[in-house]
Amino acid sequence: MSLATPYPAQLHLQGTLKIARWRPFIQWLLAVPHLLIAYALSMLRAVLTFIAFFTVLFTRRIPRPLFDAIAMSFRYEWRVASYVLFLHEDYPPFDFQTTADDDRADPHTIVTFAYPEQMSRWRPLVKWLLAVPHYLVLAVLGVAATVVVIMGFFAVLFTGTYPQRLRDILVGVYRYNLRVQSYVGLLTDTYPPFSLQG
Repeated sequence: MSLATPYPAQLHLQGTLKIARWRPFIQWLLAVPHLLIAYALSMLRAVLTFIAFFTVLFTRRIPRPLFDAIAMSFRYEWRVASYVLFLHEDYPPFDFQTTADDDRADPHTIVTFAYPEQMSRWRPLVKWLLAVPHYLVLAVLGVAATVVVIMGFFAVLFTGTYPQRLRDILVGVYRYNLRVQSYVGLLTDTYPPFSLQG
């Protein structure tokens, strides 16, 4: 079941459920260079979001280059996270194209953002407060996701297949998190739904 109107931030995962049994042991280690870059991009995103706060406050707009750079950081993060969580086998690309639309450099992961032409001037002041219920939900989902990762680890270890239901839960939790971050991070004024669905 999908949302009637697509949320401005979209996240999906495509690809086979077959995963080599040894991969859960090693993929996180292979991803270390990507993890370092993703961390640096998250720091950059914090700075860009701080700048965006003032541009929205004074102009009711977030400059497109700023928006696209923030979108790229979220996209890179999802590509790395999906690999580290052994949701697919293909090594993520070192891709830094700043665009709100997914450039499809990684065929498994899709992250897109709809650029808002105009935003509310006052909402940057209260979005963090309006998102408190979502933070509480995310805390519970974080615990559940940890359990799902452990279950997925043993499923892949013994069967060589990531169970579809478990993978859908992880993708849904990450999607939910992305929507909350994009709302609080000033990429959209649309309040995120309480849903894991795409």
